[in-house]
Amino acid sequence: MDTKKMAKIFKALSNENRLELYLKIAESHETSFEAGGGLCVADIVSCLNIGAPTVSHHIKELVNAELVTTEKKGKFLICSVNKEMVAEITEMLALR
Repeated sequence: MDTKKMAKIFKALSNENRLELYLKIAESHETSFEAGGGLCVADIVSCLNIGAPTVSHHIKELVNAELVTTEKKGKFLICSVNKEMVAEITEMLALR
């Protein structure tokens, strides 16, 4: 993984609200037994003390950094952790 890509990831996670948002998505991914897991944006807005437009902005930044993926299910937007990116980051941080 190149340093430019890693800088983009760390920049995305350097915002406190965005990091909290990412951790909520990751937590739901770990506890979800549904195929694919994920967390609905409406649920994120209700559990964090952040407005919907701000949550949407932060999700966009996480998607741009390839940390999360989104999928429309009816009228809901579902956010999931990008497992491939987590594996890449883990490998890079382990200096393998």
